[in-house]
Amino acid sequence: MEKITRRSFVNKFGLGVGASVIMTSLPSFVTETEKIHKPYTGKKINIALCGLGNYASLLAEGLQVSEYCQLSGIVTGTPSKAETWKKKYNIPEKNIYNYENFDSIIKNKDIDLVYVVTPNSLHKEFTVRAAKAGKHVIVEKPMAITIEDCEEMIKACNDNNVQLAMGYRLHYEPNHLEVKRLGQEKVLGQVRYIETSLGYSTYDIHDVNKPVDLNARNEWRLTKKFAGGGALINLGVYCIQVSRYVLGEEPIAVTAQFGTINNKNRFAQVEENITWQMEFPSGAVANCSSSYGFGIDRFHAAADEGFFEMSPAVSYGPFIGKRSDGKPFNFPVINQQQTQMDEICKVILANQKLPNHITGEEGIKDVKIINAIYKAAETGKKISLK
Repeated sequence: MEKITRRSFVNKFGLGVGASVIMTSLPSFVTETEKIHKPYTGKKINIALCGLGNYASLLAEGLQVSEYCQLSGIVTGTPSKAETWKKKYNIPEKNIYNYENFDSIIKNKDIDLVYVVTPNSLHKEFTVRAAKAGKHVIVEKPMAITIEDCEEMIKACNDNNVQLAMGYRLHYEPNHLEVKRLGQEKVLGQVRYIETSLGYSTYDIHDVNKPVDLNARNEWRLTKKFAGGGALINLGVYCIQVSRYVLGEEPIAVTAQFGTINNKNRFAQVEENITWQMEFPSGAVANCSSSYGFGIDRFHAAADEGFFEMSPAVSYGPFIGKRSDGKPFNFPVINQQQTQMDEICKVILANQKLPNHITGEEGIKDVKIINAIYKAAETGKKISLK
């Protein structure tokens, strides 16, 4: 859509080469910066981007500076995009697919991995098709709309002996690695309360009566069929993630409230605003919100002996952090897409299993929480996740 695009969400896109990251299972991922960087000269993973929307453009930029992977193919339902991308990135004709002939990618030995960046409702279809073609898969957040779709995606990848990764770029971002450490290692004591929100002003508040064509291809985030929901499923997943890995716990119950719909034309099918609360086994509570109607991007954790926070916090950055004890909270700006893809592809090149924190098993946890939040908002009841 014209305004609700991933590119419009970007405040500033960092182009610095990311530090090498060694990961274990969530919530215990850690980072290690190489003292001397030696350029990689070995085999690269050849990636085909499936779906050429705004975020795919950021991924393509990241792939231009990646060491362990490269952009080798594209999959799109728009012929004009195929031609533009072919020229811009020098993509061979044989590596260009549409949604109808995509399955023939099984014969293409020059494609190793498919990165699915389609509308949410199509994540399952193209993950399953890519897996059956023998290609590894990275799929953007949210993993899918339903638990059943997530389970089918995991099964298809397991059955075809390929790996499935989630596009959790913030798992490799230094500021997020630090708030994870501060929370889980109880540096400032036990975290008791978290506030985190992500929202964008996606329309002119003075033009709320402007007609909207919800059938337009670029308005898919406003349709229940393709998006599965509104601000929660597309933005709130970041708030859910940071709360989970800072605490190192899984929520045991949620409550939620839909917010005011200020633009009834745009938000006839999905929510414009939503606020929710997550209760954790330690007694900690996270109060979160996401919105398509106003801008907000912050994280705050209150602990027994102080606090730590970021703002910007869970978008594209550059992130700014602060600790109540005044200790430094300054980390390099990295190219988040490049770092994420390089770290995933390093593992695949080493013929190792991807760490749990970025696999489909992690993605399905978020979808379960998202669905519980929607149920809580719809019913007005506390929903147990035990």
